[in-house]
Amino acid sequence: MTHRARSRIIPWLFLLPSLLWYLIFLVYPMAYSFVISLTDWDGLSKGSNWVGLANYIAVIFNDEVSRLAIKNNLLWTVGTLLIPTLMGLFLAIALDQKLPARSLFRTVFYGPAVLPLVAVGLIWAWMYNPQFGFINEVLKAIGLGHLARGWLSVFETALPATFVTAIWTGIGFSMVVYLAALQGIPAEQYEAARMDGATGPRLFWHITLPWLREAHVIVLSLAVINSFKVFDLIYTMTYGGPGRSTQVMGTWMYFNAFQYYHAGYGSAIAWVIALITLVFAVPYVRHMSRD
Repeated sequence: MTHRARSRIIPWLFLLPSLLWYLIFLVYPMAYSFVISLTDWDGLSKGSNWVGLANYIAVIFNDEVSRLAIKNNLLWTVGTLLIPTLMGLFLAIALDQKLPARSLFRTVFYGPAVLPLVAVGLIWAWMYNPQFGFINEVLKAIGLGHLARGWLSVFETALPATFVTAIWTGIGFSMVVYLAALQGIPAEQYEAARMDGATGPRLFWHITLPWLREAHVIVLSLAVINSFKVFDLIYTMTYGGPGRSTQVMGTWMYFNAFQYYHAGYGSAIAWVIALITLVFAVPYVRHMSRD
């Protein structure tokens, strides 16, 4: 074997263990799930009927719960794009200043972002409990007991209540990304702008925001991707209820595949989630790897 041939083969030998792992535990299950999505397999029996794209048509056009789940995911996306992003940005700007105990504040605000979402969902479900929940007890203590209710069991408040939890746990990530970006802005930029007479608002619009462009791409792209992958909070807090009012694509996929034994239909929902996510993930990856 020539030296050139060896130099070409050796890198592939180093890659082979990881490549085999990737093919066996990621690519093969993905390909197999796509095949399942084209059948009406129940997940248990040996045989299945080929239905082609019928499951996908049902997900998008025929299934009312799927359409409601897509609507809830879109509402979730709009909310996570606006509230946690803006609050994280302003917290980052505030905590980038020389404040007393700012390290403590950074830790406090970032703490919820590192907690397991299952634990977060359970904690907030207890807080919303209509009998002994912290929120209702506080409302009663301050004379607003008439506002107390079963937050997760009322159609009008169940989804907003879960979204409050998502905001609480999502602000920290946005704050840290923006804080890192703010600390990368050269001080000379602000000094030169101040010499030209720029004040606070002008500094923000013409210096801070342009330098945060890469951070915007990270925060907004991941917010959209995660909003269509949401599962843990809904499952632990409402189980898709009351009724099916808080169903999202992730929970509806789980119920169909593992509760109702419609593995083919559940796999189709999973692929719809994957395709929607890829629409936002591919531009994000291309943008971040462009340089």
